[in-house]
Amino acid sequence: MIPFDICFFGQSVITADQYSLLCLLVGMVTVLGLIIFCKANAFLALITAAMVVSLMADGAIQDKFSRVASTFGGTAGGVGIVIALAAIIGKCMLDSGAADRVVRTFMAIFGEKRSPVALMGSGFVLAVPVFFDTVFYLLVPLGRSMFRKTKKNYLLYIMAIATGGCITHTLVPPTPGPLVVADQLNVDKGLMILVGAAIAFPAACAGLWFSSLMNRLMPLEMRPLGNEPEPEAIPDDKLPSLWLSLAPVLLPVLLISTNTVLTTMADAERAAQLRPGDIVDWGTFRDRIQQDMAAEDETNFGKHVIATIQGDGVDAERARIAELMLQSGDLNGEEQEEVRAGLNRYLLLDKGFPKNPDAFLGIKLSGTASSLARSNPARMAPVTAERMNREVLESAYEPETLARYEWETATRKAANVTSMLGDPNFALLISAVIAMWTLAMQRSLSLKELASSVEVSLMSGGLIILITAAGGAFGAMLTVANVGEAIQHLFPIGSEASSAKLLILFLGFGISAVLKIAQGSSTVAMITSSGMLVSLASPDVLGYHPVYLAVSVGAGSLIGSWMNDSGFWIFAKMGGLTEVEALKSWTPLLLVLGTTSFLCAVLMALVLPLV
Repeated sequence: MIPFDICFFGQSVITADQYSLLCLLVGMVTVLGLIIFCKANAFLALITAAMVVSLMADGAIQDKFSRVASTFGGTAGGVGIVIALAAIIGKCMLDSGAADRVVRTFMAIFGEKRSPVALMGSGFVLAVPVFFDTVFYLLVPLGRSMFRKTKKNYLLYIMAIATGGCITHTLVPPTPGPLVVADQLNVDKGLMILVGAAIAFPAACAGLWFSSLMNRLMPLEMRPLGNEPEPEAIPDDKLPSLWLSLAPVLLPVLLISTNTVLTTMADAERAAQLRPGDIVDWGTFRDRIQQDMAAEDETNFGKHVIATIQGDGVDAERARIAELMLQSGDLNGEEQEEVRAGLNRYLLLDKGFPKNPDAFLGIKLSGTASSLARSNPARMAPVTAERMNREVLESAYEPETLARYEWETATRKAANVTSMLGDPNFALLISAVIAMWTLAMQRSLSLKELASSVEVSLMSGGLIILITAAGGAFGAMLTVANVGEAIQHLFPIGSEASSAKLLILFLGFGISAVLKIAQGSSTVAMITSSGMLVSLASPDVLGYHPVYLAVSVGAGSLIGSWMNDSGFWIFAKMGGLTEVEALKSWTPLLLVLGTTSFLCAVLMALVLPLV
């Protein structure tokens, strides 16, 4: 919907999609213009752009600016604690000599010439279970310590960290983005890990080469973060032990990765799916649907179930499931199994099935269903959608008709415990305590001196939190302006797409790249793009395994990182680079990584189709 009437002699001169893209253009120009030409602070530029886009977008006038503040707070709530604690860890590791100890060990093992490889490899491995933001926070002090030792190659060091961290973050499960893409495109997780890692390796090598090239073309000196000078080099006998030095980095990785593994195992059980015998009374189950279909009211539960199963009405298999649900007479065993599989595939996986979490078509939803229905569908994993919709079905039927499912399996209970211990906020808090204790012991600091050091680190972390949250608010306002929908309409997927073969890889790559440029989040770009391509994700249509489509979507989500991407600001601010320097180094680096990954996926689809 266009919020203002843009007409000429009674005729609309701009469509809703064109207006949404205009909002995107205005937002981009506002950010770039304020930062590059007006030299405005990034926080002010992003907040200004968010308010401008919000003003242009649809919605009640009294909510235009309050929703910017609301989304700003939501983003800050999601990343604020992690950023603050990581800033403490980084400074304490730097001041205590822990970072120096790790760097000197790396240097002894790999040698000075191969130190960028060590940094890239560290980021490559750590970013598999951990978000890129956290990986960069934890490793950038090592890059700074290496520069103090070598007095050169600072840009190469931080770009090497970014290379390893970015590529596995977008291609290799169990990182959330590629994990959800694999789920939505029905790709086996193990195969996704193998193929993703195989493609990520040459892309990382290309990124490391590009980083070396940029280091020669744009040599940069390391700049201080905040107002404090960099500490002097510390003698070896004054440094903490290697294991104590590594503990602030390894502990959160261990806790978070353990949680990731157990949660992945629990999700793989698909506990909320309908299993044989779960529909206890098939007659009552189908009678309820058929009675609703015969009712005069336009919308009720049964009609909504059938409409969800039928989808757009062109899929023969969907039509067959709906027909079996509505036909008279009993279903035989084979037909019952066909309907059960269809409900799992077309109803339980539908992220928008419960349209209203408060009063859904006269059915009082359970607390779990109501809570899940309020979450963002773009970020909802398939297993979560299954749980939400199973709860809805069980809210509508008696236990004598539909058996209650057991979500809290033994694996899920273990995952719940590790979800607490492996929560990034808690894991980094423990790491921060260890880092502070190490600093206090190594430098014999009083509690007052330690508090002063922590305060300095929090001041620098506070600025990063503000900028990152402002970028999140800007991205949210682009969503309110329906930019994502407008972009989807630029890439219509017709019935003839099955004949395109490899062109479907280009489609997945292109949609993901445009969405990334528009709203800044690689994870959202991956989830949205894969959701659009689900109907094409079968070997019969593609002529090769869908894993290559999943990798192409992940590769596209690297393209076009700029000021609405939190990773851009983390790289710039934690690395001590200006916005223009980040645009010259970070943005093309991700272009190299994404393009190389995509080309490798196309090549493997041709040479090793896996069908």
